[in-house]
Amino acid sequence: MNTLREKAFMPVDQEEKELMESIERSQWQPVDNLDQERKHAIKAARNTLKKDKRINLRLSQKDYHQIQIKALEEGIPYQTLISSIVHKYLNGSLIPRT
Repeated sequence: MNTLREKAFMPVDQEEKELMESIERSQWQPVDNLDQERKHAIKAARNTLKKDKRINLRLSQKDYHQIQIKALEEGIPYQTLISSIVHKYLNGSLIPRT
């Protein structure tokens, strides 16, 4: 495997590394009810991503403009950026700059 390809498929964490190794060892088996399993997975993904609560948030003018600028830089709506920041904070994956 060349270096570029190796870098493209580097696991992001231990869990992903273990999954990749299990695939390489041919430990995965097909399921009998693929359509049912697919529907179940799609439903779970939709429920995970569903945003069904609305909040009002007051920000200073400066913070509001900075969030809009960051969202433009990321190429996403500013509401999505705010939601992502909250989500990362609650999951403990928001890493402070040092």
